[in-house]
Amino acid sequence: MTLRMLLLMSMLVTLVGCAVNPATGRNDFVMMSEAQELTLGRDAHQQILQQYPRYADEALQAYVQSVGERVARHSHRGQLDYRFTVIDSPDINAFALPGGYIYIHRGLLAYLGSEAELAAVLGHEVGHVTARHGVRQQSQSTAWSILGQAVAMGTGVGAAADVTGALGTAFVRGYGRDMELEADGLGAQYLARGGYDPQAMIEVVKVLKLQEDFARDQATKRGEQPPAAGYHGLFDTHPDNDRRLQQVIGPARALVAGQQEVNRDVFLQRLQNLPYGDSAQSGIRRGERFYHRDLDFTLAFAKGWSIVNQPEVLIGHSADEQVFVAMTLEDNPRQLDAATLLRQRIGGNRLRDERPLQQAGLQGHMGLIDGNTPRRVAAILKGGKAFLFVGAVKGRAVRAEDDAQFIAAISSFRPLQAAERKLAEPLRLQLVRVGQGQTVKSLAAKSGLSGDAEGSLRLLNNLYPQGEPRPGDWFKTVR
Repeated sequence: MTLRMLLLMSMLVTLVGCAVNPATGRNDFVMMSEAQELTLGRDAHQQILQQYPRYADEALQAYVQSVGERVARHSHRGQLDYRFTVIDSPDINAFALPGGYIYIHRGLLAYLGSEAELAAVLGHEVGHVTARHGVRQQSQSTAWSILGQAVAMGTGVGAAADVTGALGTAFVRGYGRDMELEADGLGAQYLARGGYDPQAMIEVVKVLKLQEDFARDQATKRGEQPPAAGYHGLFDTHPDNDRRLQQVIGPARALVAGQQEVNRDVFLQRLQNLPYGDSAQSGIRRGERFYHRDLDFTLAFAKGWSIVNQPEVLIGHSADEQVFVAMTLEDNPRQLDAATLLRQRIGGNRLRDERPLQQAGLQGHMGLIDGNTPRRVAAILKGGKAFLFVGAVKGRAVRAEDDAQFIAAISSFRPLQAAERKLAEPLRLQLVRVGQGQTVKSLAAKSGLSGDAEGSLRLLNNLYPQGEPRPGDWFKTVR
């Protein structure tokens, strides 16, 4: 063994540590102190807030914080300063950072049915924090990285893979099934200790399982491949019958003393007028067209294309995800004309097929960047800001019809017309009491939903695939 190999292996042994897990009592492999964990979480929290917009409803934010604190103070690390944040996103997701930073997407809130279910989601994420799942994942990634360097230096063979990105993926997308089940069990205990019904953890798993069932059924109807299942898609049976899930929830049921709260009506009233799908602040997708109220613009992509709306970029892409147009926004403090600004942004690349753009009173400039994979680029000026476009193809050469689609999308950009402003407003959840004889079908006919409105409303109300509400029930509809 070479001297360099010995030194690196010695460093690895020095860095490796075992610590008693505060939630499980087991000795865990960790390479991070609690102080380092808190610093990691605090720094990552700032990055999350830049990447994911915070939902601008302080009353709802305060409510979620109060429910989360009620659960967290009964956890194994109740001394931490927990921060619970609602993210303004239609995604069905929640995640946690080390140190007590926990996030729930607005889209998931819409599908929950009670305060106890909200507490279950937050309790599950608190379980990730108390069991130090993020820290353990980070420690394993760091160790493998160091070991990979040692192997590379000792044998001359490069490390097989870069695993340093594993932690960030786990934060947002979830951990392996063992850690997720452990978080289910811990969260259920925290629910019971906080006075909530621990059965709510099973109810939340049902909600997530139905989401996957609905997505699979919709893909089948369209003749597409079903999306990949997440953690809860690993259940082979209904959650009520999953042996491992029932085992981890069991200890929480033993903690129940007296009446456990569910608080259905209180929670549902908090959902009144909650945006369903996209919000006005982030822009509204309606088929192949996009509307943005605050920035006062709309544009359209080719028929059959899908739209991905992120805080930093708007992307329209073909069904096979090989052809796309991306749009970003930036300030233009020097008031550069569109042609000058575009040439600056493409750096030393040569621009050809240049042409000015004049559409709906806006000035712009468009051209084509030469290269092995030519890209259509453009800049359009509006109100002191510059909207920058790039159209490209991956996996094959650009065809004439591809470039025509790029040009059509860029040329469709214009300010909103008066009649379109209502299209830039989101659909919202509305609570109604179910009347005698009303069905999901009759309620769906009065909703603002397109496509499979009945299926969507059943999913919202935990009635998918064929359930019906009872007279007098609160029912979530969309208008």
